[in-house]
Amino acid sequence: MKITRILLWLLCLLHLSNSFAQNQELPKRVVKSLKKTKPNDIRDHIAYLADDRLQGRLPGTEGYQMAVDYVIDQFKAMKVEPAGENQTYLQQVRLRRATAGIAAFHLQSADGKEEVLAEGKDFVVYPHPEQEQATVEAPLVFAGFGISAPDLGYDDYANLDAKGKIVVVLRGAPASFPSTVFSYSTDLTTILQTAADHGAVGVIIGSANPTSGLPNLDRGVNSVMHADGKVAFSRTFVSDQLKVLAHVSHPTFHKLLKAAGLDAVAVPISLRSGITASAPLPFTGSLRYSSTFHDFDSYNVVGRIAGSDPQLSQEYVVHSAHLDHMGIGNPVNGDSIYNGAHDNASGVASLLEIANIYARLKPKDKPKRSVLILMVTAEEMGLLGSAYFAKFPTVPKEQIVANINTDMPTIIAPLLSVVPLGATHSSLEEQVASASAYFGLSVEQDPEPEQNRFIRSDQYSFVVQGIPALHIKYGNKTADGQNNLHLLVQEWRPKYYHKPQDDINGLFDFEAGKKYVQLNFLIGYQVAQQPERPTWKTGDFFGERFGRE
Repeated sequence: MKITRILLWLLCLLHLSNSFAQNQELPKRVVKSLKKTKPNDIRDHIAYLADDRLQGRLPGTEGYQMAVDYVIDQFKAMKVEPAGENQTYLQQVRLRRATAGIAAFHLQSADGKEEVLAEGKDFVVYPHPEQEQATVEAPLVFAGFGISAPDLGYDDYANLDAKGKIVVVLRGAPASFPSTVFSYSTDLTTILQTAADHGAVGVIIGSANPTSGLPNLDRGVNSVMHADGKVAFSRTFVSDQLKVLAHVSHPTFHKLLKAAGLDAVAVPISLRSGITASAPLPFTGSLRYSSTFHDFDSYNVVGRIAGSDPQLSQEYVVHSAHLDHMGIGNPVNGDSIYNGAHDNASGVASLLEIANIYARLKPKDKPKRSVLILMVTAEEMGLLGSAYFAKFPTVPKEQIVANINTDMPTIIAPLLSVVPLGATHSSLEEQVASASAYFGLSVEQDPEPEQNRFIRSDQYSFVVQGIPALHIKYGNKTADGQNNLHLLVQEWRPKYYHKPQDDINGLFDFEAGKKYVQLNFLIGYQVAQQPERPTWKTGDFFGERFGRE
């Protein structure tokens, strides 16, 4: 059955690719501008953005501001119009790092016995991004994976009264869920929102793994704030209805389930097989904790290439890449500056060269729709900059028709095939297939679905706002026919990913970088040219949940 699905998918892509080859031809001026893309220009952008002087481009630092200034200077040189706030290139992103203080967690059983849990051993609590002091006391219920997806035949909240309760959940999803749906379902924001929708007042995450420890929250948790001090977006806070988010250790989780007659070993197996195990727990939990705040500003950078059609130029195709990285951190082999050359100076360089392709076109040769070149902040803090832009864009949200994201394209080998993360959910699959065929690239399925890359980068922020989006990653095809590029990536990743060694002196294939620029440009150009907006596929999981009427 799986082989049949793959064959049907490949036949569909072949049909779409042949359709483009037969029915479309790029204007000569566009082809000419495409061919002028230079690998050395990509290298030069990366070399500057990943230089030690920028100190890892951490939001709120002078190094990040240098990166912002560099992008703005490039935009001005290419005559890219400002599309930020107040006729500037900038969108202000107010960031808050919240840190939890002393916390107390008391459990009272049904027979009146009380137990005081040890902070750091039995539990940790996430800081509250709005309140310096927070308390909650409520009965506990077990809500399985915390998923409510009756359309997929699975609902942990069916027949469970969670109103006014603290829900205890495991992170996971049924094995039958497709990889992108699995990623969405296990996202902490989804779990929190689902709990809030069912009336819960708190969420506790349990662990079914005896060897797993509690998360280290010493560095705090980041959120985007409104000017009035309320949360604009956070990955750990969705509503002031939820008074607490905490993790408990495996022994504590085991104790909670055992008291309700549930086996902490058997329950996860049951849940993975699609059989829910939700139940009331014979405990009332009382939590009290404090939070402290550090507020600082950062910026998204937004440029506009005006479309050529009087009506369609009011609509936008957004190319995005995150400008930030991790700053200065723990030394590795004597180096403590996390330069982020691949992650994501290479993505920013790619967008700058996409803008350059457009800059070489005369106004009459520009596509019908306008194009936004968006560099977002705080991706490494939880996709915060893109989430803020997608929720509160500097152009009318309903006029954004698609997002094409570029995040760490991993240009370490020739680009011969691609994986279009998210494209299968919408008609953007057509533009991917035709653009890939134009450059002789194969289109493949994700070779590493366990990496959950669909929700780990900025295109996901647009998806949850109902905007079709995708993220092009490398495929597995290699010149020697072994078609095992993922093995090279698996060898490369632990040495360079989120390490100080990710600098301009690492492994690069700038010709592959050129191909990424050209491919992503052509995908966006086609979307900007076609009369119809991209659409979610009929019955698509994300289209049904987030799609706009």
